[in-house]
Amino acid sequence: MDYWVADNNHTVSGNSSNLALGFTASVVSVVLFGSNFVPVKKFDTGDGMFFQWILCASIWIVSLVVNIILHSPKFWPLAMVGGCVWATGNVTVVPIVKTIGLGLGLLLWASTNLLTGWASSRFGWFGINPEEVERPYLNYAGAGLSALSAIIFLFVKTEVKSVTSESETTPLLRNSINSEEHAVTDESWVDKFSPLQRRLIGSLLAVGAGVLYGTCFVPVLYIKDHSKNNESIYAGSSQYDLDYVFAHFSGIFLTSTVYFLIYCVVMKNRPRVFPQAILPGKNWLFPMLYTVRFYM
Repeated sequence: MDYWVADNNHTVSGNSSNLALGFTASVVSVVLFGSNFVPVKKFDTGDGMFFQWILCASIWIVSLVVNIILHSPKFWPLAMVGGCVWATGNVTVVPIVKTIGLGLGLLLWASTNLLTGWASSRFGWFGINPEEVERPYLNYAGAGLSALSAIIFLFVKTEVKSVTSESETTPLLRNSINSEEHAVTDESWVDKFSPLQRRLIGSLLAVGAGVLYGTCFVPVLYIKDHSKNNESIYAGSSQYDLDYVFAHFSGIFLTSTVYFLIYCVVMKNRPRVFPQAILPGKNWLFPMLYTVRFYM
């Protein structure tokens, strides 16, 4: 009896510790991931295609380090699909910031991300196992409040100001790719629209990005959920999330590279390159490195 009580107390203590660690990680992630796009407001990024490619290259570097630390766990190609979905949403970030601002854009795509992730896991969309909750009414109430807040965010007024500093619009290759007659500016395709049109486009892009962000981890969950099915090709797959980081992030980098190459073709080999966007693009390293270090 004493052994059972001691073991039970140990379990409760362990659960409380895990809960505290989980909330701590969530708070840190909110701060870091909520601020990693701030440089987009400070530095010229043009249409955002170069910035998104640099950002995704940084993401892949993180995954390479993680893969080495974990001694190269099995690579599941399906996990790359999630990376493709995430990279597609990431392409819209700069246009969103230029149309409705970082604050409103982040609120909209985060809210949509939350709702999409909740719905897919709660109801078992895309072949993953549905999650059972102890108090469904509280679960639905929380989701309803999140949906209501997302609707309210649509009515928030924003004023987007562009960066005009000459020192921050210097092209990376002034005398080659970007010549004087094709000087690089921070103008984007969204600038030709009226304020109302920009707001509509930005809001739709933010909602679309949120849906993509909310479903990008579904392939990994699908693999994990089918690990105990002996008839599945994913039988015996790892339940450790970090084992899928390299495959997922490789999908991100591959997709962003394809998008950037298509962009270069469309621009007739004159991509709009901003050197100041390189180091800000690597700001994603810090929140991700902290997250990886925290869980390991």
